[in-house]
Amino acid sequence: MSVQERKQRERADRERLIVATARELAEQQGWDAVTTRRLAERIEYSQPVLYSHFRGKREIIGAVALQGAAELAVSMRAAASAADGPRDRAAALARAYLDFALRNPAVYEAMFQLDGGLAFAQESTPQPLKDAFAALLENLEEVAGAGVHPGLFIEVFWASLHGLATLTKARRLPPEDAERRTDLLVDRLASL
Repeated sequence: MSVQERKQRERADRERLIVATARELAEQQGWDAVTTRRLAERIEYSQPVLYSHFRGKREIIGAVALQGAAELAVSMRAAASAADGPRDRAAALARAYLDFALRNPAVYEAMFQLDGGLAFAQESTPQPLKDAFAALLENLEEVAGAGVHPGLFIEVFWASLHGLATLTKARRLPPEDAERRTDLLVDRLASL
């Protein structure tokens, strides 16, 4: 291995450490606790080293969001592949999405509520975000219904899931009805 390759590997390892540490700190104490000073202390590097990877907290949030989007896409695809039939796939996708949001509240917040400098629904949208949307599209296109644009259907389905996830996290919905809400959403939006 050349010196250049070793330095690139070490740089990538530091970047992964920064993102993992930010994610862990945010999940434990919230995003307000994630500061460049605190991250530098936790990873045992100086702040200038941290800034050589990310220009600041906004870019770190973006990196966490991209990592989360990739994980969400994998989770939804796995759930859909284990389901039989269009309705069951829709239900499996909805449950995988809501479970991800519940298990990873800070990551979910980075993905959809904080400014990580990421573009959505544009040509410049990063691939992990496109891939998460594609995981829904490739599994729900057939349940969109005749005459309904599949992309538009997926946006409404996703927006509904996001609303459920956000309201559940904020404790605005009774937790005992979570399963019934998911079933109702799937029955209404994914009926064949």
